[in-house]
Amino acid sequence: MLVFVVFRQIVVVSKALFLDRDGVINKEVNYLYKIDEFEFIEGVFEACSFFQNAGYLLIVITNQAGIARGYYTEDDFYNLNCWMVKQFEDRGVKITKTYYSPFHPQYGIGKYCKDHWSRKPKPGMLFQARDEFNINLSKSILIGDKESDIEAGLAAQLGFNVLVRSGHQISENSTKADAIIDSIQNLPKLFSKFEKQDCFTQKLSI
Repeated sequence: MLVFVVFRQIVVVSKALFLDRDGVINKEVNYLYKIDEFEFIEGVFEACSFFQNAGYLLIVITNQAGIARGYYTEDDFYNLNCWMVKQFEDRGVKITKTYYSPFHPQYGIGKYCKDHWSRKPKPGMLFQARDEFNINLSKSILIGDKESDIEAGLAAQLGFNVLVRSGHQISENSTKADAIIDSIQNLPKLFSKFEKQDCFTQKLSI
């Protein structure tokens, strides 16, 4: 008698909170790369802890045109990012990964002058994270301070795209965001609101 044993591969599918950096995690500073100019948005640690406890990976996706323009280097960015991640770690919050795009299609210098697939509003960084961490984008959330963030989320078919008022000036009447909030501090409250409604489609504002 022949006995066949079938092994099932268990695939863990994750969900993520995708965060733009400047204007969402920290107060907006043009071409920020110095630690002493980095100021966290009020409530960002608590908000990220909330989503971590809810089972979300925390992933940063950020355009870094300052590298493309030659204002600072990738090493400068790396050093600041390591410091930022450590601040989260010290408060019990894990940033799963930071993806960045150092390109600009017009003002980039040398190898950085290109219309690269990673630069928002293109969804390349979201797809990178999806493939690396097996993320279900339709169950994930994006929060940004520019319409280009929202456009990237829509292109990647994210479940919910949130625009904040804490960064760049936004056009609230024309945005394609699912919700508009003052800052990331309000995101847990918004999440609880739409989770109870069991939908990702209704536009909300807090």
